[in-house]
Amino acid sequence: MTRYSILDRSLVRAGQEPARALRDTIEFARQAEELGYHRFWVSEHHSVPGVAGSAPTVLAAAVAAATSRIRVGTGGVMLPNHRPLVVAEQFGVLESLYPGRVDMGLGRSVGFTGGIRRALGHGLADAGDFGERLEELLGFFTGKQQVHPGVHAQPAEGLRPEVFVLAMGAGADLAAEHGLPMVIGNGARMTEAAGRYRAAFRASEWAARPYVMVAANVAVGETAAAAAYLQVPEAWATAVSRTRGAFPPLAPAAEILASEMSERERGYLEEARAGQIHGTAGEVALALDDLVERSGADEVLVTMNTYDLDERLDSYTRLARL
Repeated sequence: MTRYSILDRSLVRAGQEPARALRDTIEFARQAEELGYHRFWVSEHHSVPGVAGSAPTVLAAAVAAATSRIRVGTGGVMLPNHRPLVVAEQFGVLESLYPGRVDMGLGRSVGFTGGIRRALGHGLADAGDFGERLEELLGFFTGKQQVHPGVHAQPAEGLRPEVFVLAMGAGADLAAEHGLPMVIGNGARMTEAAGRYRAAFRASEWAARPYVMVAANVAVGETAAAAAYLQVPEAWATAVSRTRGAFPPLAPAAEILASEMSERERGYLEEARAGQIHGTAGEVALALDDLVERSGADEVLVTMNTYDLDERLDSYTRLARL
């Protein structure tokens, strides 16, 4: 049976403070646990007006403290922004406090702008070192890292949180090489990347077999139109980020659809909505069956967000019933 999990980026809503978005994330995690979702992940974004999730390990700790069963993790920590020793120590603390519930999802993205990258102390070239940083990080858990002889990550050494690689660019190949589960988006290259990953996978002490998690934006509603309506706010924020350089707080769908858009903005809005899944429960069930069949997914990571939190919860409740 395919598992279903949630990624929440702590998106800010128009007229609200970022602190509210973080508290909403913790409440959403409690609701996700009650609904039976397998994992609840948070993300890392820096200097983004519409995203409050900037410190994923800190937020993951708060989520884990507020829940008792659901797995908690990151989707992901952007490894080029951090020293592997510090990441190992942070996840070592999490795994020590919440044993058997912690996921270490790792990405290779760097800051969106030159200013952010300079503030973080890392540049575009650091993304190319992801493989070496990943190997060093894993070595701190196994005690086999040789980059810094005599250095040990406490309390990480000997612990085994679940490790995932976000398969952007060469991520699928690196996940296969290191014998790690991977996460890939529901896009044009999904099937090819998943097949390449499985073919090249080498079993490791972290995973005995390939494991593919597909991230998808999924909305379920009373009608297909109602479900599609839920996805407008996040898609519009994505379109704005493409045209104006900043991901804004989420606005109500009615306000967005009533506004004047340039042809460029409308094009980016349609592009943002292209890979989304929405419909009634029956329609979404068929679409998810097709997604799992095409990708061979072991798990689906649902990323849908919208302006109204009650409407969001209703969609995730309908999805959980499937």
